[in-house]
Amino acid sequence: MADKSMQGLNNFSAEETRTVDTAKKMRVGIIGCGWIADSHMKAYLKQPDVEIVAGADLIEGKAEAFMAKYGVTGAKTHYKNDREMIDDKSLALDAVSICTYNRQHAEPAIYALKNGVNVLLEKPFTVTLDEAIEVMKAEKESGKVLSIGHQPRFDANMKKIKEIVESGELGQIYYIQTGGGRRRGIPTPFGTTFIEKDTAGVGALGDIGCYSLDMVLNAIGNPKPLTVSGYKSNFFGKDPNYVGYKKDKRAEYAEKFGVDDFAAAFIRLEGGIILDFRIAWAMNLDTSGDTIIMGTKGSLRIPSTECWNGTVGGAMKIYHEMAGSQVETEIPVITMKEGLFDLKIRTFLDACKNGTEAPVPSSSVLYNQAIIDGIARSAELGREVEIVIPEI
Repeated sequence: MADKSMQGLNNFSAEETRTVDTAKKMRVGIIGCGWIADSHMKAYLKQPDVEIVAGADLIEGKAEAFMAKYGVTGAKTHYKNDREMIDDKSLALDAVSICTYNRQHAEPAIYALKNGVNVLLEKPFTVTLDEAIEVMKAEKESGKVLSIGHQPRFDANMKKIKEIVESGELGQIYYIQTGGGRRRGIPTPFGTTFIEKDTAGVGALGDIGCYSLDMVLNAIGNPKPLTVSGYKSNFFGKDPNYVGYKKDKRAEYAEKFGVDDFAAAFIRLEGGIILDFRIAWAMNLDTSGDTIIMGTKGSLRIPSTECWNGTVGGAMKIYHEMAGSQVETEIPVITMKEGLFDLKIRTFLDACKNGTEAPVPSSSVLYNQAIIDGIARSAELGREVEIVIPEI
């Protein structure tokens, strides 16, 4: 039985129109000029108040080629590392995008913040909880903007999930199932930085797992994680016959694979909430399941996507009771006009210019990182672990 009584939850106001002050140009540098930097550059070039003034990459000539690719002239690219770029005061940097591999997220972020530069840090926040704490200490001392690259936060459907939970229609939340992944999708077309332990640190768990965790944690108000029982495996990544390796004629990648291609966990959160999580870069299944948020008054089903892409896989449904009948309310998919990456960049720039809170504050991603860290530790120890988060 379809229930039409909740149509107010289906309404979505038009995306706000922004007026951008172009009197002051934001001077931006890019640290790490690999493939994710492409998305940052494309979004920055759409902004009328941005000047890309520098780029740094550990591979000689890569930053220069990156700027040439996008027709950016006058940007300095001779730096051997991020510190040389940050130390060049002639740049008068307002902000940097950090697009390095996972293991190199914390150090550049800390150095930039300590030198008075605003930071947009790609996901995952860091590899370990300890690294995240150190970055947040630098952020606190600097007073600068630190925003984490979780662009799905700007998706109208993600906002709708949070709105539904906050409306009280589900009642008290007590159980959540979330995750997702890809049938075949180990990210190797751009080399091995995503799959080697020394560069990536974590695999599917941090790469796309952080998104699915954020979808539900942000929706329910980020309750503190208490304990985690985690599992990791790499059956596909270590197999030289993996279809992706054969396609790219890179069987040797199996030997280099040093992270997880699947992870799962049972997490206890404050407030008596249980979080059942699973994520995959590769699996013999079309989906590891829809996301489900169960409450005492109703439950929300969020259809999974074929390949995690930061939104929902179809119309959501609320299962609840109306006048003694078991009914379902469908929440139609909301189509966005503006790209999520564009919104990530624009809101970060606005926060820097206006001195306002980061659009995706580190404080709202800290528990996410603590869970990722806890899953990794638990999987390595083979037992449940307690999550202890230090004071900042």
